[in-house]
Order: sequence, then C-alpha cells, then structure tokens
Amino acid sequence: MRWLIGGAVVVAGGMVARRLLGGTDQGGGHWQQGQARRREPGWHIATVNRQANDVAPGGRLPEPLAGLGDAVEVQVRPAAGGRGTEIAVRLRDGSRLPVAAVARRVTGRDPEQAIRAALRESKQLIETGEVLHPDYPPTTQPTPMNKPLRMATQQGRREGRL
Repeated sequence: MRWLIGGAVVVAGGMVARRLLGGTDQGGGHWQQGQARRREPGWHIATVNRQANDVAPGGRLPEPLAGLGDAVEVQVRPAAGGRGTEIAVRLRDGSRLPVAAVARRVTGRDPEQAIRAALRESKQLIETGEVLHPDYPPTTQPTPMNKPLRMATQQGRREGRL
C-alpha cells in the first residue's frame, strides 16, 4: 500500500513539474512553448446597471478607470440581453512572466489588483454615486482577536473576494 501512495505522489509531482517547466500542454491551456512562456492578458469585466451614455458620458471614463491611464485597454459595450452596459478592462502589455506576477501580487503591487479595484470602484460610482467601504467606519476597537478579519477585509479590497 505504501508503494502505491509513493508512486501516486511521484506521478503527481512529475505532472506539476512538467506543467511549471514548460512541458507540452495538450489541454490547450494559456501557456506557450518557448523560452519566456508568456501569458496573454485577461479581460476583467463588470456589468453596470446603466446605459452606455451614463457609463462614459462624452467618452470620459469614471475617475478610477481614467486614473489607470494608458496602461490599460478599456471597452464599453452593451451587456447581453439589454441588461445594462459591460465595462471590459485589460493590461495593454501582457508580456509578464508568471514568477514576476506572483512576486508583485504578494507585495501588493500587481496591476491586475489595481484593475479589479478600479473596475469595482467605477461600478459603485456609476450605480450609487459613491464608493462604498465595507470596513469603514469600524464598529469595534482594533484588538488582536479581530486582526485576522481586518486583514481579510483589506485583502478583499484588492482581490475582490474574501
């Protein structure tokens, strides 16, 4: 029984190593063959419950998205089924190595996090007229006991989920 579990661990480790080191990907995944193994930039999309002329009046984007500047590509289009407007945002330069992306994400400097935060804030500004902050004002005093919840809430603002 031990050799069966050991064999399964070795096979799984080999599959992970093959995927990380650039072996052939027969599943049609995102990774390309070659020296750099780059990943295409993904679109971040939010549906806003407003018409397109309310989302970007006169072609002007909401302040959080406009603050990202030329680093991003933004598309505003009608949502499916006539249910508002879709705002799609992605980085213009998708030539980021996965290892560098992980390092930026851990340090809180990932541009993908900035895009998600700007998209979320823009949606709130368009629909409600203000950016809602779930963690302000706090209802309790900071204590060591509620520190994990405060940290999770701060991370949720960058990542978009808890």
